Amino acid sequence: MILKTMAIPAEAEGRKLGNYLRQILPNLPESVIRKAFASRDVKLDGLRVSADTVLHTGQELKIYLPDTAAPDAVPAAALDIVYEDDSVLLINKRAGISVEKDNHGGITLSDLCASYIAAKDPAAFPPAACHRLDNKTCGLCLFAKTPEAVEILQDTFRRRTLEKYYICLVRGIMKPPSAVCHAWLVKDPLHAEVRITDREIPGARPIVTGYETLESGPVSRLRIHLITGRTHQIRAHLATLGHPVLGDDLYGDRDFNRREKARTLKLCAVSLKLDTEGRLPNLDGREFSIDPPF
Repeated sequence: MILKTMAIPAEAEGRKLGNYLRQILPNLPESVIRKAFASRDVKLDGLRVSADTVLHTGQELKIYLPDTAAPDAVPAAALDIVYEDDSVLLINKRAGISVEKDNHGGITLSDLCASYIAAKDPAAFPPAACHRLDNKTCGLCLFAKTPEAVEILQDTFRRRTLEKYYICLVRGIMKPPSAVCHAWLVKDPLHAEVRITDREIPGARPIVTGYETLESGPVSRLRIHLITGRTHQIRAHLATLGHPVLGDDLYGDRDFNRREKARTLKLCAVSLKLDTEGRLPNLDGREFSIDPPF
């Protein structure tokens, strides 16, 4: 038997599991899918389920298939690959999946990337995440496919010879409409959150967040330039400025989120441009971009 594991994407929310499996495994005979359910070899979040089970974003799906019927790779729907070469794998991460293991549980994006690469070459180096996105944040996430690429990209991110941009929706009108904001960020590991201060205090690290308004109104659309990259930086910094990200129940305005029917975090990493100083020439000077799903 071969085990296939994947996270349920946002576009599958509310769909029935049986129909979803037929979509992502189109070459799998109907008899094999029926047998998997009858044998209780299909699980969601560790529980055996039926074909009529309704799916929800971020759930972990596991299906055991016979060797002769299983596809040779991770189903295409499990990963949205924006770019790939011999050194890197750039993924459009869906909201609701963590990059690495954390308290959210379930399968991670790192797991999916490792399965994807191993299906092509079991002896290959498992891809390593070069940076992190929050579980609820979607967008571009870069993985290194070789030990050499890991070192180069870690150095690139550490020295900040790159540009990262996000699109988000926030409460209210930004004044001024564009700015570069400086502050200090302190982690609170006990509550798994951070807080922002306007001065240096013990344990605080400096942050710099740039923004420009693309659309202004009760809900404004911003383009964020993430100049430093700290935990929850964009969400916490914008909330401190009085303009929390729509759909953010940790740092944001829950009543406003409910009124706007915002069930997901409206924050997406949309653009990445790297300068590895010639060490990864396929990447240097290229800007990778996606459209946000909102």
